[in-house]
Formats: sequence, structure tokens, C-alpha cells
Amino acid sequence: MGIQKAYTVEAETANRLSPIIVESADKYAIDPLLLAAMIRQESSYRNYTISPAGAIGLTQVIPRYWQQSCPGDLFEEYNNINCGSYVLANYNQAAGSWKKALAYYNVGPTGYNSSWKMRRQGKKYAKQVKQHQKNLKQAL
Repeated sequence: MGIQKAYTVEAETANRLSPIIVESADKYAIDPLLLAAMIRQESSYRNYTISPAGAIGLTQVIPRYWQQSCPGDLFEEYNNINCGSYVLANYNQAAGSWKKALAYYNVGPTGYNSSWKMRRQGKKYAKQVKQHQKNLKQAL
């Protein structure tokens, strides 16, 4: 998929994760390059990343918000990528665009709609993900 070249990810990791990304993207009607770019932004392909907010894994899902929709071990790559895809697809359905869905993914719909500062942060995040997507497309 080119994530090894575009994002300096080890070959073994890229080869292991690429099929999961493609399968999950297909399941939730997401461009696989967008999903791969979001993972790059969220965790730089480091599986055991935990954020100060408690977001975990490759897609940095916050378990307390998504436990019901995403059961299972979110440190497990397949579960985490599928959960992140589920969340992003739901945000796209609510937001009506992938850029806004990415912003929601970063700051949440409530944060996005409640403050210009959070909205700006979400838009910046979306722009960064879209740049990673462009870089990946060029590496293919």
C-alpha cells in the first residue's frame, strides 16, 4: 500500500497492517488512503500508543466513548482499526463530509460545535490528515 515508503513504517508492520486497513476501509466505505493517513496522524503506526486523554492504539480510540460499539481489546490491531473506521464512518454520516468527519474524530462533534478554538483545532487536524493522504498517494 505504500505506507512503508510514505511514512517510514517498517516493512513487516506495513505488510501486516495494509490488508487490515484495506478490509476495514472497504467495510465502512472509507478511502483506504484516508484511513492509512489517519493512522499516521493518530499514532505514527505505533500500536501501543496511549494519549493523555486515554485514547489507545493505532487509531487512538477513547474506550470510554466507544466501548459499546467496539467491544474487544483495542490494543489488538484488527479491533482498533475496525473501531477507528467505524467511528470515522459514523462521523462522516453525521457531518456530511470527510474533512468535517476528521475534525469530529479529533475534537468530537460537541467540541467542534461548541468553540471556535476546538473547531480550528479539528480543521487543522483534518488538513494534516489530508496532507498525509496526499503524501501516501504520491508514494504509490
